[in-house]
Amino acid sequence: MANVETELERKALTVPPGSVRQAVLLAAKRFKSSWVELGKLLGKVRNEGTFQDWGYATFDAYCLAELRIRKQTADKLTKGYAVMNKYEPERIEAPDIAESAPAFEVVEVLAQAEERGQLSAQEYKSIRDSIWNQEKPTSELRRELTERFPAPEEAPSSDGANVKRLWLQMKRLSAELRANKKIPRALVERAEALAGDLEEVVTQKAEA
Repeated sequence: MANVETELERKALTVPPGSVRQAVLLAAKRFKSSWVELGKLLGKVRNEGTFQDWGYATFDAYCLAELRIRKQTADKLTKGYAVMNKYEPERIEAPDIAESAPAFEVVEVLAQAEERGQLSAQEYKSIRDSIWNQEKPTSELRRELTERFPAPEEAPSSDGANVKRLWLQMKRLSAELRANKKIPRALVERAEALAGDLEEVVTQKAEA
């Protein structure tokens, strides 16, 4: 972790002082103590497409290459900030938010519940004190909230659904390969051809 923090700090010295890019780098370095700040800044960078100005084809590529943050982590951070900003817009902007914010692991559960439509204003109000004035260990509170807002059981995927999922993944991959100027043209064409073949299989199954 120390090596990553040193790398982020070194990178921050190479970009314009006071810029959004530098702010995100420094926030990533402080991630453990200030997830709110990083979640807010990442959402801003993604929504405004600023990462493209910095030479990155996609937001995910920017997070991984520059901040050493995986896509899953970036998604959790932005969704966590979004749900807190929805229910606590004033509190989330407080000067002491880095010290007073709920544990990220707890907010992650709330963000998932919000995404599934399980978290209403009334539900949030009923658990508000428990997450802001946290008296229980984070692991215990997270477990209670997970039981309160359970994820629905996934139905077994059909062969057709799996093929469609693979086609969409291949389609996204080929688009990212095309956007990356360092990828050989021949490799891009092979990926696009495979995406096209999978699309034909999906179409045939839909018509069957």
